Amino acid sequence: MSTITEGFLDHRIFNIVSTAAEKTGVRAFVIGGYVRDCFLGRPCKDIDIVVEGSGIELARAVGETVKSNVSVFKNFGTAMLKYHGMEVEFVGARKESYRRDSRKPIVEDGTLEDDQLRRDFTINAMAFSLQKEDFGALVDPFGGIRDLAAGIIRTPLDPDTTYSDDPLRMIRAIRFATKLTSGERVFRIVPESLESIKRNRDRLSILSKERITEELNKILVCEKPSIGFRLLDDTGLLEYILPQLTKLKGVETVEGKGHKENFSHTLEVVDNVAEYEMAAIAAGSLNNYEYEDGTEVIKPRTGPYLWLRWAALLHDIGKPATKRYSPQAGWTFHGHEVVGARMVPKLFQQMKLPLNEKMKYVQKLVGLHLRPIALVTEEVTDSAVRRLLFDAGNDIDDLMLLCNADITSKNPRKVERLKRNFELVKGKLANVEAKDAIRNFKNPITGEYIMKTYGIPPCREIGIIKEYVKNAILDGVIENRFEDADRLMREKAAELGFNEK
Repeated sequence: MSTITEGFLDHRIFNIVSTAAEKTGVRAFVIGGYVRDCFLGRPCKDIDIVVEGSGIELARAVGETVKSNVSVFKNFGTAMLKYHGMEVEFVGARKESYRRDSRKPIVEDGTLEDDQLRRDFTINAMAFSLQKEDFGALVDPFGGIRDLAAGIIRTPLDPDTTYSDDPLRMIRAIRFATKLTSGERVFRIVPESLESIKRNRDRLSILSKERITEELNKILVCEKPSIGFRLLDDTGLLEYILPQLTKLKGVETVEGKGHKENFSHTLEVVDNVAEYEMAAIAAGSLNNYEYEDGTEVIKPRTGPYLWLRWAALLHDIGKPATKRYSPQAGWTFHGHEVVGARMVPKLFQQMKLPLNEKMKYVQKLVGLHLRPIALVTEEVTDSAVRRLLFDAGNDIDDLMLLCNADITSKNPRKVERLKRNFELVKGKLANVEAKDAIRNFKNPITGEYIMKTYGIPPCREIGIIKEYVKNAILDGVIENRFEDADRLMREKAAELGFNEK
């Protein structure tokens, strides 16, 4: 413990923990992500404290000192408290052993060294001492600081042991390589570890879908998600996790004509969405629409929206099922957006993702993602724009962002031309929205109003009248005003044989 680090433990909580540990006769260390992120210069508000002794008792002692409520999780032997914006978790040092058929370890009390041995990667096994005599000393038995400087993801033990014991670590390795890579440093998984992941990929079968999906979600909200998905594919994990994506791979050629490599295109679109979304957030031009007590609340988006990333990942998922070749047209994928939208609920169910409005949001964006592109390549009418605004609703900004990200080509002139035209469509959307307020369109004619006017019970004709009025407004036949809608309702009702009371 010869390396002393300064400035990383300035927060008052560390001295409080140190004093409490001394009083209770235990040794305490900061370990894991907080230590790693200190050296990377990344902000981190989650602090893990490992204790040679009872982590729960030390947490309670610290809680009494800082007058903070302590949450105890006896099944896991952990406790957690919050202090001045920091979330501090305490756990007793332990050593673990595994059975072949389970990722749940057999746990025994251990030392700091035992606890570091059970960690997933060397860069996550570093610790800062909180003892008075060497406060802040770096405890790094596996060269984590060296690996961090070199941008290396490596396991403390033989990778076959690490990954077989807990196969979730294979996906975590890929997640960290994705998350930690930046413009300043690229992180890579060492070759022997990559080969071990390939050998142990069948061990994913002992994992729950929920745990796998949690890691995928974390990869998707990274700055460049494609890094993770390419690694998942290279190691054979993607075939197990999301075979629908691997079906996008490859280019088929007939009569010298090939199509776009849809897997690479999809990953490019996901990266574009990540880039464009963060730029829009920085500009303050993206909102989240939520409901509180039945009232719509608009909140500025402050970070990546996971479900937009899922929509980007799945936007072309229907292409393999719709791929066709004809000598005249070449390769086509007609209707892939409809097929893809139909695939979303089942895929979400398989991945244990929510089947609520979040799934419907992804399904909507997948189903609509070609609509703005179509407006780019044909004469844009107000009617077509109204229809798009009506169908997209509050999700129109995310849909437009996705569609802009979907403009990819190896021909830079083509991309420039499409993006230029795309800006014209955005302008048209803004003009029509300002004039007609279609985004939150509500039909001025309700079923209750029709029944009251004509003294009729619920029937099929009521739906016909409402649809007729709605289409007339969206097509620009009449203004979006009650008076015009009422007049048209009466005309259609008379045509259907209804007379006013």
